[in-house]
Amino acid sequence: MSCGISCGVSWSSFRKWAGAIALAATILVGCCGAEVSATPLTPFRYEAQAQRHCPHDRVVWLDFSKGVYYGNGQKRYGQGFDGSFVCLSEARDSLYRRSLLGLR
Repeated sequence: MSCGISCGVSWSSFRKWAGAIALAATILVGCCGAEVSATPLTPFRYEAQAQRHCPHDRVVWLDFSKGVYYGNGQKRYGQGFDGSFVCLSEARDSLYRRSLLGLR
């Protein structure tokens, strides 16, 4: 196969390297995929439901679009259409960060 550009690399050697790279990526994903697991996040519509789910943990409001959670005393706690009540430990384990707004 010729494309009019001469760079010293044949098409067959390119296919061989592409196949080797694909095989290495498959092995890497297959080996490491078993070690990685996501923490389940259980969102609730109402605060009481979340408190029953995690009786020994604090309940926070998780804003999915911003990737932050708000505590009970914060202004945006329970506000917005794209959020839910969740347990604090689940929010932290799912790599959501706390809001930097403080107690406004």
